[in-house]
Amino acid sequence: MTEYPDPEALVVEHLSLADAVARRFFRHDRARDEDLVQVARIGLLKAARRFDPEKGDTFSAFAVPTMAGEIKRHLRDLGWFVRPPRSVQELRARVAEATSRLTQELGRAPSLAELTLDLGESAAAVVEARACQQHLYPSSLDVPIGDSHGATLADIIPDAADEVERADLVVMLWSVLRTLPARERRVIQLRFFEDRTQQEIAVELGVTQMQVSRILTKTLALLRDRIVHGAPRVHGAGAA
Repeated sequence: MTEYPDPEALVVEHLSLADAVARRFFRHDRARDEDLVQVARIGLLKAARRFDPEKGDTFSAFAVPTMAGEIKRHLRDLGWFVRPPRSVQELRARVAEATSRLTQELGRAPSLAELTLDLGESAAAVVEARACQQHLYPSSLDVPIGDSHGATLADIIPDAADEVERADLVVMLWSVLRTLPARERRVIQLRFFEDRTQQEIAVELGVTQMQVSRILTKTLALLRDRIVHGAPRVHGAGAA
């Protein structure tokens, strides 16, 4: 008769294994990473209770997929800062797998067209799935924008504490944005109002990511200058 090991003893013996599995999913956020360690240990406990040595697997070989699955479910169900629809989450996982596989096959990162062909999905759906990765964690307000690193995301967000001042800022910003050429205005809209990445903007506009970065840097500097010194009149423009 097979002797079943004590689950508690298995857990204590394999705590370091649980910690190692959790580290594979770390994102350099201490609070969130500590949560992942606890989730991995919960998975370890579940594995210890389910383990059947008669099936021939070692405990570690059985426990690792169980712990990894527990962490993935945690990130999928609870880890989103802004939670996308389940279909988008599932496509994101498929995009990640296809990207890794095609990179190995092609010897380079696959293009958007290659990904859409491989997945049988529309380009818009693939772009949306890529973008939803950003919603796992909120962006820091201190993140620099543009190449000059002279401004941060917080610099372009008005203070909501004073609604009157905020309204004035919105009116001023809109009047300045209207003075921009159509392409520059579109880039600002995609980056800061639709939260699109530079790569996604480059694909939509048919330019390189470096060109998008240069456009952002130049346009943000121009906006700051026009906000400080006043925007030129937009001739022939009606009320918005």
